[in-house]
Amino acid sequence: MKQFLLRWAWVIGAIAATVLVAPAAYAEDEAPDALIKRLSTDVLETIKADKAIRAGDMSKVVTLVDTRIMPNVNFQRMTSSAVGPAWRQATPEQQKRLQEEFKILLVRTYAGALAQVTDQTITMRPLRAAPDDKEVLVRSEIKGGGESIQLDYRLEKTPGQGAGWRIYNLNVLGVWLVETYRSQFAQEINAKGIDGLIATLTERNKNNGKKV
Repeated sequence: MKQFLLRWAWVIGAIAATVLVAPAAYAEDEAPDALIKRLSTDVLETIKADKAIRAGDMSKVVTLVDTRIMPNVNFQRMTSSAVGPAWRQATPEQQKRLQEEFKILLVRTYAGALAQVTDQTITMRPLRAAPDDKEVLVRSEIKGGGESIQLDYRLEKTPGQGAGWRIYNLNVLGVWLVETYRSQFAQEINAKGIDGLIATLTERNKNNGKKV
C-alpha cells in the first residue's frame, strides 16, 4: 500500500506543478498554496474530462506530463539532490545524462499514475510562511476513492523572468521522495559509480518505455 501511495504522490505532485504559460506578474503575486490549489483543481478536472487519458492512452499522458509539468519543476535541483554528494564529482556530461534519464524516469512515473485519476479532490492546509520567505512548505490532502492521502510540497521562489513558485520536493506519508531516490541512487553509485547509475536508469527507462 505504501509503495502505491508513493507512486500516487508523484502524480499529485505533478498535477500540482502543472501550469500553462502564465503572465509573470500573476505568478509572482500568487501565493504558493493558492498556486497548488488552482493547478491541482484545474488539472484534475482536465484529466477527468479527457476520454483518451481515462481510456489509458499512455502516449498522450506522457506528452502531457513532459510538456506541461516538467517545465514547471526545479528539475536540476531535484536531480542534484537525488544524486547527493556524488553530483559534485560528476562531470558536466554525466550531470547532463543524469538529468535526462531522471527526467524520463519521473515522466514515466507521473504518467503511469495519472491514468488512475478518477474522482479525487484536494483540500489545502493553512500555510505557515512569512511574506518574504523564499522557500515554503505547502500542505494538502487528496480525498476520494478510499483513504485520504496527506501530501506536503516544498517550493522555492524563482527570481528573474518568469518568476514564481516551483516545486522541488514532495512528501507523502512522512517520506520525502527526493530522499527516497537518493537512497536508491547511493547504493547504485557505491556499487557501480556514476556511469553505473546512468546505465541503470537508461535500462530502466527503456523497459518502462516499452509499456507506453
